Amino acid sequence: MELVTSVFDMLPTPIQVFTPDGLCVFANRAGLEHHKIPDAGLIVGKYNYNDDAVMKKILGQDVYDRVSSGETVFFPDFISPIQDLVDRGIINEKPWEAAIMDLFFLPVWDDGTFKYTVLIYTVKNTYQGRADIVKAQRYMDEHWQDEFDLEKISQVACLGKRHFSRIFKDVAGITPNKYYQNVKLEKIKEKLFDGNLSIEQAFTACGVNIHGAYFKLFKDKFKMTPSEYIKKNNIL
Repeated sequence: MELVTSVFDMLPTPIQVFTPDGLCVFANRAGLEHHKIPDAGLIVGKYNYNDDAVMKKILGQDVYDRVSSGETVFFPDFISPIQDLVDRGIINEKPWEAAIMDLFFLPVWDDGTFKYTVLIYTVKNTYQGRADIVKAQRYMDEHWQDEFDLEKISQVACLGKRHFSRIFKDVAGITPNKYYQNVKLEKIKEKLFDGNLSIEQAFTACGVNIHGAYFKLFKDKFKMTPSEYIKKNNIL
C-alpha cells in the first residue's frame, strides 16, 4: 500500500484512501493543496466519513451503504461542502466559494477481503468570489443549452439586472453574457472531439448555428477555426 500511495501523491488529482469502516488513512498532496489543508495529520487517522453528517446528507444513505459494502460507485456533480472544513477548524478560511466535482469510489479487494476504498475527485469547476455571483455562474454552467436570459440569471443571484451586471463584471472580470458565451464555446470544443459528429453537428448539438455568431466567437477565442482546431488536435 505504501508504494501505491507514493504514486497517488505524485498525481495531480485529489485522492483519499479509507478503511472499510470509513477512516481516512491517506490524503495526497493535490487534495490537500486544493482544499488548502495545511497538514495531512488534520484528517488522516482522524476523519471518518461515517461520522460526517454533512457528507451523508449530500451523498445519501444509499451511496454510503454501497461504498461501505465494497462497491464501485460514481457520484457526479458533487458540491464540496468547503464551509464544513472551516466550521470543524481544519482550515481557517475558504480557499474558494464552491467546487463541483465528480467522485469515484474504487474498492480495493485482496483475496476476497475488502481492504480499502480509494476516493478519486475530478474537479470540474472551482468558483471564487461572492456567493451570489457564484450562484449565477453555476446556473450558467448548468443551463448553457438555454438562451442567455439576463433577467433570469440576475434573479438567481437575487439582484437587479443592472446591479448584478456591474457586480458580476467587478468579480469575474467579464460580463455575464461573455461568461455564458465562454461556457458555450467550451462545450462546442468538447463536441468537436466526438468523431461521430461533423463540425456543423457539433455546433447544432450545442444549440447554435455554425453560420451564426458563434463561429466567429470560436475563432476569436481560440485563434483558429473549428476545422483548424480538429486538425491541430488530431481529432479525426
